Amino acid sequence: MTEVKKPPSSGESGRWTRFVTARPRLTLLLVLVVTALAVFAGGGVADRMGSGGFEDPGAQSTLAARALEREFPDSQPNLLLLVDAAPGAAGVDDPAVAAEAERLTAQLAAERGVVGVGSYWRTGLPALRSEDGRQALITARVLGDEKTATEVLERIAPRYRGEHGPARVSLGGPAAVQREVNRTIQEDLLRAELIALPVTLVLLVLVFGSAIAALLPLGVGIVAIVGTNAVLRGLTEFTDVSVFAQNLTTALGLGLAIDYALFIVRRFREELAAGRDPAAAVGATLRTAGRTVLFSALTVAVALSAMLFFPMYFLRSFAYAGVAVVLIAAAAALILLPAALILLGDRVNSLDLRRIWQRRRPAEAGGSPGEPGRGWGRAAALVMRRAPLFAVATTAGLLLLGLPFLGVKFGTVDDRQLPKTAESHVVQQQIRDGFPGSPDGGLTVLTEGGATPADLSAYRDRLARLPGVVRVDGPVGQGGGGAYTYLSVVSEGEAVGQQAQDLVGEVRKVAAGFPASVTGQAAVLVDSQKAITDELPTALALVVLATLLLVFLLTGSLLIPLQAVLLNALSLTAMFGAVVWVFQEGHLSGLLSFTSTGDIETSLPVLMFCIAFGLSMDYGVFLISRIKEEYDRTGDHEGAVRTGLARTGGLITAAALILAVVMVAIGTSRVTNTKMLGLGIALAVLMDAMVVRSLLVPAVMKLTGKATWWAPGPLRRLHDRFGLSEGEAAEAVQPQARPEEEKVPVGTA
Repeated sequence: MTEVKKPPSSGESGRWTRFVTARPRLTLLLVLVVTALAVFAGGGVADRMGSGGFEDPGAQSTLAARALEREFPDSQPNLLLLVDAAPGAAGVDDPAVAAEAERLTAQLAAERGVVGVGSYWRTGLPALRSEDGRQALITARVLGDEKTATEVLERIAPRYRGEHGPARVSLGGPAAVQREVNRTIQEDLLRAELIALPVTLVLLVLVFGSAIAALLPLGVGIVAIVGTNAVLRGLTEFTDVSVFAQNLTTALGLGLAIDYALFIVRRFREELAAGRDPAAAVGATLRTAGRTVLFSALTVAVALSAMLFFPMYFLRSFAYAGVAVVLIAAAAALILLPAALILLGDRVNSLDLRRIWQRRRPAEAGGSPGEPGRGWGRAAALVMRRAPLFAVATTAGLLLLGLPFLGVKFGTVDDRQLPKTAESHVVQQQIRDGFPGSPDGGLTVLTEGGATPADLSAYRDRLARLPGVVRVDGPVGQGGGGAYTYLSVVSEGEAVGQQAQDLVGEVRKVAAGFPASVTGQAAVLVDSQKAITDELPTALALVVLATLLLVFLLTGSLLIPLQAVLLNALSLTAMFGAVVWVFQEGHLSGLLSFTSTGDIETSLPVLMFCIAFGLSMDYGVFLISRIKEEYDRTGDHEGAVRTGLARTGGLITAAALILAVVMVAIGTSRVTNTKMLGLGIALAVLMDAMVVRSLLVPAVMKLTGKATWWAPGPLRRLHDRFGLSEGEAAEAVQPQARPEEEKVPVGTA
């Protein structure tokens, strides 16, 4: 049980070290050329992305909506022109207003790419006129996919928005919302980058002390972001990609690049302090920290790849972006950094700003060489002395913070994702508040097969008798040569409320005698929930099994992988509880400037789980690998936990703070889903680093004792053959801190 393991073979590590460091200048030149090509290849990627992808493309509701768009385009308006009567006019029925509205309707009907144009003035439908008579609607369908519809709207919008004699026109509807979401995200992403980059650089200077060392993680991050944008640009040629994925590219590109660079540069500086020359220090770093970075990247990539199981391209897009950025960040850290460190050597510590305050506070320099992170070591010792108390209290606190998630309600994305001042949000809110019905509310039933009028009438009567149905309009039209008709089911309550969701199931149960498909907002929500529910077990199984396998290969332990999965999941409870308490229930909505819809978009919890779980594993691997290295070297379990936390506690905390800054910058977005994603992940990262890794992990490892490292014989032999270890040789020299490195602020990197 206390046996000190033999050092792992360094043959493969040595070959890799020689490969990436033999010609460092050539390596850097090649990285620069590839990055420049990626900048060119990824140009304009945002313009090719969509803002939808929340529905299951193979679901009944989606297929029915496509058929309706094809056969009855006027039944699915995605562009609304809200016409306001001028103050001097009597209302929308004023002859001058009506004449101008009729002119705009005719002009819109003649636009290329626009079909199904109707208006209150042509149809007289009460649902298209506000209750006070001051506003009315012109409806239309903009043809094409999201990209095409956006291009059409960009072309025609300036001709309609604004003052038109006695009328003023504003644009709304799903097409306008989509266009505004895309534009807002691009603007917000630029602002987030302008916030995150300088703040991150300042924090890195504080963590490293050296301005030279601080620039290295940013270089890796830029390579990761630029490379991922090129990958996404290529994917847009073959599949739909969500514009929201760019936020993940920026956040993880900076965050993970900084994590990996912090770990590698920190270890390199330790090896230099131990007396190694730069080449030997890089070799030792790649055999230790480099191996951990590789494992970390694999675990994060596996967690993010789970989103590929879901059919909605919103989630799949985050898998594309996430896996790409993780692998590129790891590759840059393992290729770019070693070459740069070889060339820099001791100059990696140049412009060491810590000397300024170390001269002023010599009495605080304290500590003997070889004792970095003494405060973290003392904290670990304190936690282990009171391990049962810390384990129970921390677990109970995290579970308590997660309780609000038990009341989660799921919904769909609408205009309220945008700020209250956004034009399309204003239009849709005025329709909700002032019109007797919503043009895109209720359910639509598409029938096929050329049913007789008598059959359709009987079917309509059966639908009308369902509980919660106000009325059934139709059947309408004979599209497709008499093969298609549709009926509109107007229900009580909210368009996507629980009553409407229940009604979807009831409508689908009604016998029709001919093919009938149900669509509408509530039907899309029901089908999206089913798609997620059906695939969730498979996705979770992939994440859990792959995590167990990877952590086992790293540690050779049976218990540590189980601990890693359970503690990671526990670290996410605060995030999920906060998401419901803040964004669903609306607390802090004024402070954070968003409109609460009373629900959470269905796919967001899945997305946030995959990202946060992956990042938690990132920090978990950093800590566990260092603890194992010490345990393999000494055989002292508690000493290994203490030393492991001492050597990585500040590093993990610094990395978490920097990643949280990046995520909070993303969270300043004016789009609610992006705000929720950024702030939620920031909270999860901080809770994981400052609570789980600092308190719960040492407490649990103290309670499990040396059994932590046990594995049955077959698994032990499997690990001896296929596993990897971060530790070098047992006789590895312990780094000796140089005098000027003994006191490191913030993260002791």
